[in-house]
Amino acid sequence: MIYADNAATTKLDIEAFEAMKPYLLENYANVSQPYSFSRGAKKALKESREMIAGCINAEPDEIYFTSGGTESDNWAIKGIAYNDLSRNLIITSNIEHHAILNSCRQVERCGVPVAYLPANKYAVITPEILKQFITNQTKLVSIMMANNEVGSVQPIKELCAVAHDSGALFHTDAVQAVGHIHVDVKALDVDLLSASAHKFNGPKGVGFLYLKKRTKIIEHESGGRQERALRAGTENVAAIVGMAVALKNNFNNMEKNMVHIKSLENKLLDILKTFEIDFIRNGSGSNIPGNISLSFKGLDGEAILHRLDLQGICVSTGAACDSVNTQLSHVVKAINVPKEYANGTIRISLGKNNTEEDIYRISESLKAIFKD
Repeated sequence: MIYADNAATTKLDIEAFEAMKPYLLENYANVSQPYSFSRGAKKALKESREMIAGCINAEPDEIYFTSGGTESDNWAIKGIAYNDLSRNLIITSNIEHHAILNSCRQVERCGVPVAYLPANKYAVITPEILKQFITNQTKLVSIMMANNEVGSVQPIKELCAVAHDSGALFHTDAVQAVGHIHVDVKALDVDLLSASAHKFNGPKGVGFLYLKKRTKIIEHESGGRQERALRAGTENVAAIVGMAVALKNNFNNMEKNMVHIKSLENKLLDILKTFEIDFIRNGSGSNIPGNISLSFKGLDGEAILHRLDLQGICVSTGAACDSVNTQLSHVVKAINVPKEYANGTIRISLGKNNTEEDIYRISESLKAIFKD
């Protein structure tokens, strides 16, 4: 099998798996208990928080553990929307992940107005368009750091500056970015940031929300006083440890991974061009390495996916989180991919474990499909 759908999920690093095992089999204590058996789990939780914070240049007490990117996004949108009634406008974009879009639709039903910024044809939200929509009633701007379908990296620092100039908070869904490109929350000056472990070779079902100090937000779960009384529930120590180790591993090897993945990406595109296949590369010139959205003229993306699957190659037609639907992706619509190409859109997302041999097989398989 060739796995080329790393934007959907990634293979668990063996180092992360080994780090998790003791907290599943031996040191399984509840962190909230006062006896000595819990000390090892408490220490692991503290060290994991510190490790994650160090990878994004945050303070440890600004990291809040969640069940993943979807929960972090929901908490960011709803926790800010319902906290401060003196400002009532939320601004997001029309190319966000559904965790953001559906959270915004829910707060809209509760009377909170939401504005949706239009992306340009490169799937980029510009500071200029944000300036047209932002007002002194805007309480939160939420723009993803990198688009999950086409890979475009957004000008987060500049967008954040526009938000702050109007007195608004800024959140970024960085699920596709953390662990793959350098993310420095202090340099970006974001107030909230979402991340998910399984996107950077950690376990599924765990993530975190970065919450800048003194940022007021409503508690996400009511119950005990875990996560500084903002997110109740017994901590999943094993998963948190695995997340921290996986993120640190990717952080330490980021430059090497980026060079490797970018080399594979360029090779794939170069080979496809030699085949004289009629396709469009979607996204901007600044993309997450390896996230390749291709629209093939006159073909059907779902048919391409199944043809590749029969040959043991895993790709996506868009966002795997929306795989129950076969209609055109909201991102493809938003960036106005020409009609004759739009239906033939697939996403090939390469990771650090992919090889040149994978690229040759994917290329030849696409050639065969296109020539048939």
